[in-house]
Amino acid sequence: MKKIKLALLAVALASTSMAALAQDKATLIKQFIDIQRPGIESLARGLVEQSSAPIAQAGSQYLQTQVPEAKREAAAKAADAELKKYFDETYPIVRDKAVQLAPGALTPLMEQNFSEEELKQLLAWINSPLSKKYQELNPKMQTALTEKLVTETRATVEPKMQALDTAVAKALGAPTDGGAAPAKAPAKAPAKK
Repeated sequence: MKKIKLALLAVALASTSMAALAQDKATLIKQFIDIQRPGIESLARGLVEQSSAPIAQAGSQYLQTQVPEAKREAAAKAADAELKKYFDETYPIVRDKAVQLAPGALTPLMEQNFSEEELKQLLAWINSPLSKKYQELNPKMQTALTEKLVTETRATVEPKMQALDTAVAKALGAPTDGGAAPAKAPAKAPAKK
């Protein structure tokens, strides 16, 4: 009987220890997700902006080619107002849903791939002055690389873009020399007898 009590006590202590470990790990994961909230919101912002970008681009092209110059400014303002209205209505929905879904989507990945000690280290890193300095500098580093990359590849890429533009215009039957589209030959009238 004493052995059974000891075994039950050992099992109870082990399960309590495991529950405390799981709770600690769960707490660390929650802290990580809370710290990532600005990034999650930024992801949502990007998705909403990305969803409207093709419409904005097509609208801009239409504005430049199909709307009389005298009406372009007013039409552009009206289109911008509609795009802003879409963003203002859609972003909060997507942002809130992203924040709501993040724990369910990220927690299993974090649980499977990080130990409690690694989560502690990760949180320490994210909250460190060095990490904050890196996060502040990262956009500048990306800009510097982008500028250098564009400068170094422009001579190679621009002729390819021009060739692509011409090829797509030809495929669509659009003008390729800045002139008007080739006119179709008029249909021949039936010969009079």
